[in-house]
Amino acid sequence: MRIFILILACCFAQLSVGQNSFLAKQYYDDGDFDKAVVFYERLVKENPRRSDYQTFLISCYQQLERYSDAEKQIKKNLDSPNPIPVYYIDLGHNYTLQGNNEEAKKYYDLAYSKVEENPRNGYGLAYKFQNYSLLEYAAKTYNKAMELNPALDFNFQLARIYGEQGNVEKMFTSLLNIVAKDPNRMSSVIRNLDDFITTDSDNRNNTILKKLILKNAQRSPDIIWNEMLSWLFIQQKQFYSAFSQEKAIYKRSQDNSLRRLQTLANICVDENEKETAQEIYNYIVVNSPRVDNVKLYAELQRIALDLDLSNNKNTDATQKAFAVLLETYGYKPHSIMLQLRYANFLAFKKDETEEATFVLKKTLELQLNRYEEAKIKMALADILVYNKRFNEALIYYTQIQKNLKNDVLAQNARFKVAKASFYKGDFDWALAQLKVLRSSTSQLIANDAMQLSLLISDNSLQDSTQTALKKYATADLLAYQNKTTEAIAALDDILENHKGEKIEDEALLKQAELLIKQQEYEKAELNYLKIIEFYKSGILADDAHYALGELYRTILYKPEEAKYHYEKIIYGYQDSYFFPLARKEFRKLRGDAIN
Repeated sequence: MRIFILILACCFAQLSVGQNSFLAKQYYDDGDFDKAVVFYERLVKENPRRSDYQTFLISCYQQLERYSDAEKQIKKNLDSPNPIPVYYIDLGHNYTLQGNNEEAKKYYDLAYSKVEENPRNGYGLAYKFQNYSLLEYAAKTYNKAMELNPALDFNFQLARIYGEQGNVEKMFTSLLNIVAKDPNRMSSVIRNLDDFITTDSDNRNNTILKKLILKNAQRSPDIIWNEMLSWLFIQQKQFYSAFSQEKAIYKRSQDNSLRRLQTLANICVDENEKETAQEIYNYIVVNSPRVDNVKLYAELQRIALDLDLSNNKNTDATQKAFAVLLETYGYKPHSIMLQLRYANFLAFKKDETEEATFVLKKTLELQLNRYEEAKIKMALADILVYNKRFNEALIYYTQIQKNLKNDVLAQNARFKVAKASFYKGDFDWALAQLKVLRSSTSQLIANDAMQLSLLISDNSLQDSTQTALKKYATADLLAYQNKTTEAIAALDDILENHKGEKIEDEALLKQAELLIKQQEYEKAELNYLKIIEFYKSGILADDAHYALGELYRTILYKPEEAKYHYEKIIYGYQDSYFFPLARKEFRKLRGDAIN
């Protein structure tokens, strides 16, 4: 019974301490220091070893300007058998608050001297100096600790201090010291550097960083400095310079991996630096030590870029290039990427759908896993839609949904069922599929599904005969078949004969996309501006702003106009699918560094 009573008493005591601690902190956070100090005095008395209670009690005294009480408490702590050196800083700070800087400095210096006694005191002392904004003391404390014990690494902490002081060069030096000591920490260093550099190579911070990296490279010609330079050049969009660094990295690396070069080439494609991308892919093909997927991917990208740079006119040379690859790689499960690209080229660039179908059906005979099989069937179905054989296409799309339930590929197949149904005028069945997809895990599919669903429903309500909608579906199919001129003409018919109807902004947007494909940029620009002017409250206004931003940024090279339209999305369309994309491009144009 006595034991039970003792346990119960201990529980109540612990509960009381917990309640007092909670109330003390709440009063402190609310700035009610008169009440907080009462609780902290009690807590310190009951728990003299709790340094956090000591810290809050001292702070309460100082907030209430009870400096003598604060001094007594601090000195009491310093009189203990093993005093914590940070209390010297607390005492110095107490004198600073009273304007006695000379006495304060004496205790700050005394605290600093404790690093020499034990370098491991360095972190706690420097951290306390930082808390009181004594950054010079904090920096020299970290540096002294590392000097006395090279195993210690406070470079991240030093970088933050130098950053707060605005000393960019010292901050960069500290961050690069981290990489020099441990190359595995490069990604975390890069994240910290990101906030201080821009896309402008002439920016002061950029030039400082480049100078320091080169200085490190001269001192120690390690591969990490090539990697750092490559990263910096990519941020500055100096892709050819990055290519030079990546070649040096490849030649010096032990694993002979071309993956880094492949990544750089892909970035160049995304940034519309097609000639540089082409040169990098060529380098990969020439230097690949074996016939593998890296080499095959580079070969395929090279073919695609050749065709793109010739404005799709170089189809005969492209077909010969594919023939060479098929001879090299054959029809194998590991080369289905080749068969898919070749079939797509035959159908959509050469209009040779029978040959494309033959290639895919031959591939389907291989030992494929269900994902590979789904990709081949998807390509077959796409070609059937191209040939207006909608019902046959639907069979393949449905098989994919059945075999890969809840997978993104299955969701994409369902969207294509809706699209095929839309092309053939079965709008009700299309809507049924789209209703399911609006909650898709893929944001892109969900966004496309919502837009197509609204297109059908809005234009069915206004026009029960769905005349304009049927015309739009025809134009959309023509665009899918790469019959761009005919599609533009079909959309002209809608714009001329269905003025003021809900379909008008959809027709303007679709036509603008096709006009860009035809390189009729001014006409496309006019279409987008019409949407913004006459349909600024419509669901396609954000699409028009983003498309204009992209047009100005990537083709017309009008960065200020591009920034204007990205900014419109950022501040006017926060729920838009394009919001994160617009924000990223806006920041890049503004000069921020983006990973």
